[in-house]
Amino acid sequence: MKSKKIISSILTVTVLLSVCSCSRKEETTTTASETSETSAEVVKTETPELEGYNILWSDEFDGDAMDESKWNYEPHEPGWTNNELQEYTTSTDNVFVRDGKLVLKAIKTEKDGKEYYTSGKVTGQNKTDFLYGKVVVSAKVPEGQGLWPAIWMMPKDESYYGQWPKCGEIDIMESLGNDTTISYSTIHYGEPHGEQQGTIEKTGSESFSATFHEYSVEWEPGEMRFYTDDVLVLTVNDWFTAVQGEDDKPYPAPFDQPFFVQMNLAVGGNWPGNPDATTDFSKAEFEIDYVRVYQKPEYDTNVSKPEKPFREALPDGNFIRNGNFAEAEDLTDDVDWKFLLFNEGEGAAEIKDGEMIITSTNCGTEEYSVQLVHPDLPMRKGHKYKITFDIKADEARKCIVCVSAPNAGWIRYFPDTSIDLTTEWQTFEFEFDMTEKDDNNGRLEFNMGKHGDTATIHLTNVRVEEI
Repeated sequence: MKSKKIISSILTVTVLLSVCSCSRKEETTTTASETSETSAEVVKTETPELEGYNILWSDEFDGDAMDESKWNYEPHEPGWTNNELQEYTTSTDNVFVRDGKLVLKAIKTEKDGKEYYTSGKVTGQNKTDFLYGKVVVSAKVPEGQGLWPAIWMMPKDESYYGQWPKCGEIDIMESLGNDTTISYSTIHYGEPHGEQQGTIEKTGSESFSATFHEYSVEWEPGEMRFYTDDVLVLTVNDWFTAVQGEDDKPYPAPFDQPFFVQMNLAVGGNWPGNPDATTDFSKAEFEIDYVRVYQKPEYDTNVSKPEKPFREALPDGNFIRNGNFAEAEDLTDDVDWKFLLFNEGEGAAEIKDGEMIITSTNCGTEEYSVQLVHPDLPMRKGHKYKITFDIKADEARKCIVCVSAPNAGWIRYFPDTSIDLTTEWQTFEFEFDMTEKDDNNGRLEFNMGKHGDTATIHLTNVRVEEI
């Protein structure tokens, strides 16, 4: 078998012709009398070339309506997925072109005496599908609780490897309207469901709702690289897919089949939560300035899945680094210990006198609203592990302990376990068998949110070891 594969486009002739018409600037000069007799021609934006790539197709949204040779409306009833509230429609109130930009607009109305939401979703399925390439999109997201804009990709034939997540999903950009300082890039695959995610933060006048930003993915046979404004956000190369209980499909499945680009503005759902009184629907617009897809003349398809690096334990057998908190460290980075706040959780953490001390002022709405984690734990199928730690609180309260799988759909290798803390030091010890696929990124979690508890917690002598 040849190790090189020339990629032929899977686009319709109509799309190719329309791309050609967009690849050069058309300028017209008219006199006043000519203007009065004929309508002004649309000036076409020239799609820039990229070194090493050919332009496969693009949409600069220069016209006065969505180009239906490239895009489909995708109507859906409310609740179709993720418990989202919106109805996706074919109405030009929800999907329209304005000032050279595609606008997906969420609208709040009323139906049967209840709040009702409509919005827009467009896809390139069966019109602009392609296999491997670079996708570049410029967009500005709306802000507002419950708004969830996304630029993402799904396979043309979702049944080829099986329904989601076995089919694969490429999320170039997602943002949550309640915090538009963060943008997420993610891939989903499996089963069991696996995911890998990168984030980037921009604040103030550079937030993702304040101005347009450029999001891109370079999709190649054995690797994907995600960028925001040319800053690398995420690199992935170790995905898989399988039917539960069966062997993995040959790598690089499921990302070795044609995919298409789609864009939508969801309202509500499991991740962002529902809108509230602060959500201003007069500004609930997801604006897309351009979508550009490039492709290299050829791609090397002779790729192998890289071996996962599994970290070795410390000399004393502990996989937890700085488990006795003898050293100060940055609790905001992704190395060793990290303190996190979500969903109205408020608090702080510090290392002092050989202890991790966590103070809370608001327990938030979820158990993970106040959270201390240690990632990068090597978890191997068929092995047995033991967790031990010393812990107390300034007042009696609860804490939840688990070992989770950030890259495998947040399944639990050690289940969520509630412990009752007292004002005296207690030593807790738990053993568990690893029964899932090998994972080099297990994560020890201490979840201290919800349940009305805000008493300060003291933690030390944390160990995870293989037994």
